[in-house]
Amino acid sequence: MSTASETDRPRVGLVGLGAMGSGMAQSLRRAGFALQVFDVRAAVAQAFARDGGTAAPSAAALAAASDVVVSVVVNAPQTEDLLFGAGEVAAAMRPGSLFVMCSTVDPRVSIGFEQRLQAMGLLYLDAPISGGAAKAASGQMTMMTSGSPEAYARAGGVLEAMAAKVYRLGAQAGAGSKVKVLNQLLAGVHIAAAAEAMALGLREGVDPEALYEVITNSAGNSWMFENRMAHVLAGDYTPLSAVDIFVKDLGLVLDMARSSKFPLPLSSTAHQMFMQASTAGYGGQDDSAVIKIFPGIELPPSKDRA
Repeated sequence: MSTASETDRPRVGLVGLGAMGSGMAQSLRRAGFALQVFDVRAAVAQAFARDGGTAAPSAAALAAASDVVVSVVVNAPQTEDLLFGAGEVAAAMRPGSLFVMCSTVDPRVSIGFEQRLQAMGLLYLDAPISGGAAKAASGQMTMMTSGSPEAYARAGGVLEAMAAKVYRLGAQAGAGSKVKVLNQLLAGVHIAAAAEAMALGLREGVDPEALYEVITNSAGNSWMFENRMAHVLAGDYTPLSAVDIFVKDLGLVLDMARSSKFPLPLSSTAHQMFMQASTAGYGGQDDSAVIKIFPGIELPPSKDRA
């Protein structure tokens, strides 16, 4: 069976229905794409498909029936396994099909994925994402992409259906992942700094609600302070983005800088803070739980228990 022509809407398969992937799949379904989904948790895929779309029996079956495969798995090892390991996606994709890689990975790994898929006659887009689950569900997230003109042509409106801002950063893989890694540098440092400020305020006896109100209306505010310290005030550490995500992502930041011997003192400190939180048992909690590493403070209780 031949792939759809460039004027047809591509058939889309999305793998990974986590916090971001499920929202992206909703956006694709809402935009009217012929959509298949797959998740290792079969019940999750089947529940999604009840409102439209199809739950594929395997990642390989999804790939064989799709012109564009969107991967929203957690990291590089999962992407490797999906493509070339147990997932068998690369072998199942038809020549000229497109693989859209949305995970945060080492840019060199993304370049390698592109080269291996190109050798198989397949197209690849380096396309990490940002914005959070709510923006993913509303189609308002950001995509940092790079790839060949042929890859963008094959995408056929799929990227725009999932994201309000699709940045084209280069003609080959790597540039998108580099920009995402730099975004994660700032995100991780901002969360760590926000937690440090809130912790000091608690230590000094400042009312945390008042502190939050003042900072979010002052020059010291950041998007991360406003978003993540709201979790602290609510005593809710349900993981929208977990501590261990920043152990990984700030590790990627440091790896990228280490290759060119570039110093990153703030990133290194923030990474150690998330490492300390993970070692203390908070790795699976929301990344705002990095505040729990500070001694001698009493955190706001859960509002459900207050």
